[in-house]
Amino acid sequence: MAGLDDLIPNAAQIRKEAALKEAEKAEEYVRLAAAAEAEKRALIERLSKPSGKSEEEKIKLASTIIQRAVRNGLTEVLVYRFPNSLCTDKGRAINQMEKGWETTLTGIPKEIFQLWTDYLKPRGYRIAYQIIDFPGGVPGDIGVTISWDD
Repeated sequence: MAGLDDLIPNAAQIRKEAALKEAEKAEEYVRLAAAAEAEKRALIERLSKPSGKSEEEKIKLASTIIQRAVRNGLTEVLVYRFPNSLCTDKGRAINQMEKGWETTLTGIPKEIFQLWTDYLKPRGYRIAYQIIDFPGGVPGDIGVTISWDD
C-alpha cells in the first residue's frame, strides 16, 4: 500500500496548487477582458467612420426596416444602437435634450440623422435619439428610433 503522504498531500502543497489555479484563472480573465476591450475599440473606430453605403443603399435599408416593422403592427422601430462615445460629448446633449444635440453625432449615427433629414422627415417620419441604458448609473448606449404614428 502506498504511503500516507502519497494518498493525502499536505495542506501547504494543496494551497500552492490552488493558488496556481487561481493565478491561471486570473490570467485568462485579464486576457479575455483585454481581447474584448480591443474588439470594442475596433468596433467604435469602424462605426465612427462613414458607412461607405450609397444613398440608394441607405434608403433601401431604411425602407426594408420600416416595412418589416409595419408588417409586424408597429408604429416605431429601433433602427440603430451605438455607444455614447460616438457623440463628441459622450451623449450629454442627447441626455439633456439640448437644442443642437444632433451636432454632437459622428460616423454612422450622423449618417442616419442626415438620411432622416433628407428623405424621411419630408415624408412625415419622426426620429428620436435617446440614452437606452445607464450602466452604473451613467449614460450608456444610445438608441435611434424612427416612428410614423400620429
